[in-house]
Amino acid sequence: MAKRDYYDVLGVARSASTDEIKKAYRKLAIKYHPDKNPDDKDAEEKFKEAAEAYEVLSNADKKARYDQFGHAGMGGGGGFGGGGGMSMDDIFSQFGDIFGGGNPFESFFGGGGGGGRSRARSGSNIRIKVKMSLQEIAKGADKKIKYQRLSLADGVTFNTCNTCGGAGQVRRVTNTILGQMQTASTCPTCHGSGKIIDKKPSGVDNSGLTHTEEFVELKIPAGVVDGMQLSVSGKGNAGPGGGPNGDLIILIEEIEDETLKRDGQNILFNLHLNFADAALGTSVEVPTVDGKAKIKIEPGTQPGKVLRLRGKGLPSVNGYGTGDQLVYINIWTPTKLSSEEKAALEKMRSSDNFKPNPAQAEKGFFDRMREFFHS
Repeated sequence: MAKRDYYDVLGVARSASTDEIKKAYRKLAIKYHPDKNPDDKDAEEKFKEAAEAYEVLSNADKKARYDQFGHAGMGGGGGFGGGGGMSMDDIFSQFGDIFGGGNPFESFFGGGGGGGRSRARSGSNIRIKVKMSLQEIAKGADKKIKYQRLSLADGVTFNTCNTCGGAGQVRRVTNTILGQMQTASTCPTCHGSGKIIDKKPSGVDNSGLTHTEEFVELKIPAGVVDGMQLSVSGKGNAGPGGGPNGDLIILIEEIEDETLKRDGQNILFNLHLNFADAALGTSVEVPTVDGKAKIKIEPGTQPGKVLRLRGKGLPSVNGYGTGDQLVYINIWTPTKLSSEEKAALEKMRSSDNFKPNPAQAEKGFFDRMREFFHS
C-alpha cells in the first residue's frame, strides 16, 4: 500500500513551522497512544505512521529531501525510509521527550512516579557513496553493499545503572529564593542509556560494541541525481548500552558518461555530421541511455539544428514523467583534403547554391529556436 503524504498524516501545511509540526505530532501521539488504545491495531499503526512522519519532517535535512523528492528521497518504502519499520521502542527512545521530562505519557495515562523511561542514545549514522551510471539511473538499480558497522557483541549483558536507577537522567533539587527547583541532566555514569555493562567479552568496548561486516541489498529508484541521499533505517551503528541503531545514508555519485550529458531529466548529445551527409541527408544511429536509436537527417540540415527524441531522457525520481534526448547537429569541416577533393570543392565554390544567404541563415536560426522552445 502506498504511503500517505507526511504532511497529510500530521494534518499540516507544507509551509508549517517546526513548532506546528511538533504540536501536530503531539496531538496525534496522545490520541493514538497504545496505553489509551489497548489491543487496537489500527490505532497502533496510526501511532507509528505519525511518528514516521514526524521523524522526517522534524529533521531539516530529511525534510528538505522529502520536499524535493517525496517518498523516493526517503527510499520510497522499498527498504529505505526516514522512519519505515520503526518499533515502539524506537519511537519512545527517539521522541519520548517531545512532551518534556521523564516518561512523556505518564501525566496523560496514569503512569505516576518520577523514574521515567531511559533515553538510550542512538547509534551514529554511516554514510556510503554509491556510484551509478546514466544507464543505471535511467532504469533504477539493485546494489549489494558491504560495509563495516558497530554492532552489539554476542554475550554482552547489562545491569541497571545504579546512579540513575535506569532512568538515564539524574535529578537534582536546589533551593532558590523562589523555592525549590528540580533539574535533570544526562547520567554521567551510563551516558543516558540507563544501563552499564556487566559482562564484556574480549575485543568489545565499554559500550558492548564491536566491529562487524554487514551486507545490505538496496533497490535504488530510477531518476536519482548526483548528491542525493537515501536513508536505510536502522542499518547504521548500534547505540551504546543497547540503544537503537543509527541509519545508513546512501550518497548517490553519478558517473560522468563519455558521450551523453545530463541536463536535469534531459540527455544531451552532440552529433557531428560531415558536409555531404548534412547537404544530401542520411540516416544515422545515436547512443541513448537504453541503447541506440536511428534518426533521419533531412537534406540541407543546418549546423545548430536540434532534434528531439521524446521520452529518451531520464525519469523523474517522483514519477512525474520522463525527459527527452536533445541531439545537437554539428557540421564537421575537414582539415586535410586530397587534390581531387580540392578540385571538386573549387568547382562547387562558384555555384550559387554554395553562396551563403545571411537573411535565410538568420531566419533559419530563429525558426530553429522557436521550434526548440515550443515543441
